Amino acid sequence: MDYKNAGVDIEAGYKAVELMKKHIASTMRDEVLTGIGGFSGAFSLKEFKKMEQPALVSGTDGVGTKLKIAFEMDKHDTVGIDCVAMCVNDIACAGGEPLFFLDYIACGKNEPEKIASIVSGVAEGCRQSDAALIGGETAEMPGFYPENEYDLAGFAVGIVDQKNMITGSQIKPGDVLVGIASSGLHSNGFSLVRKVFDISKEGLNKTYESLGGKTLGETILKPTVIYVKTLRTIKEGGVTIKGCSHITGGGFYENIPRMLHNGVHAYIKTDSYEIPPVFGMLAKDGDISRDAMYNTYNMGIGMVIAVDEADADKAVNLIKVSGHEGFIVGEVVEGEKGITLA
Repeated sequence: MDYKNAGVDIEAGYKAVELMKKHIASTMRDEVLTGIGGFSGAFSLKEFKKMEQPALVSGTDGVGTKLKIAFEMDKHDTVGIDCVAMCVNDIACAGGEPLFFLDYIACGKNEPEKIASIVSGVAEGCRQSDAALIGGETAEMPGFYPENEYDLAGFAVGIVDQKNMITGSQIKPGDVLVGIASSGLHSNGFSLVRKVFDISKEGLNKTYESLGGKTLGETILKPTVIYVKTLRTIKEGGVTIKGCSHITGGGFYENIPRMLHNGVHAYIKTDSYEIPPVFGMLAKDGDISRDAMYNTYNMGIGMVIAVDEADADKAVNLIKVSGHEGFIVGEVVEGEKGITLA
């Protein structure tokens, strides 16, 4: 009896590392001090000494049951983008710039090509956010996970000068709420998605005119938008972001109030932009109420920022310059901390 007979293939682990090295290399930054294969990843902060009060900001998250769609479609090169996005978007909400990322993959059986495919998506997410992939772990756990399944989570660290942190403390009545478009469902609410839609291979491969002729599978597996560079473009364009909400689990109702302080209220005009058809399809097929949809999903808006009224149009234009769509979706009014959808 040996470890391989017990279900853990060390050689497969070595091969997976070799296959993923090229993806990892594509994310490197000058500040990275270590290579792949060590016990830890090291990152120099020397270049950030010029900041008056440098502060580290961090985020950690996973992909959740969206992975079930990847399993069924046998497509594993995009969920890594989701994993990075869920972490670095939270960092960006605080005004931070992501520095580095680490991933954790737990699987029932280490299939090197599949693991490398997952990491290729992680690396793509890191490139989109200018974060270095400086380490990670692949844990083969036979008997704990089915052979063809895995879980994926990650952890990111960023930096911001404390004076530039986005805290929401300066939000005032009259400020404008600007939404940045999502790519669709992103990576939340998939336990409900899997209850409503047929996620068999046949169901996922079915095309729908309402989805632009795309299959259900490619529509709901589309990766989460990474907003790091878009928020950077807005700030570098001279617009002060007073508050920022990443619309993840809990939808509008939970996430938008997180950037508000006592005494201000968010008023959202739900007809101010076009909601992607997948949300209407989900609500109809699942008989899901409007409030439940806005309490679970991003409804086509992945990030909401609060800006001065005079900067609203400029912010929308800068979002467009960055390659995304922006919309004026509401305003801040005086009142109890919370949100009203009109």
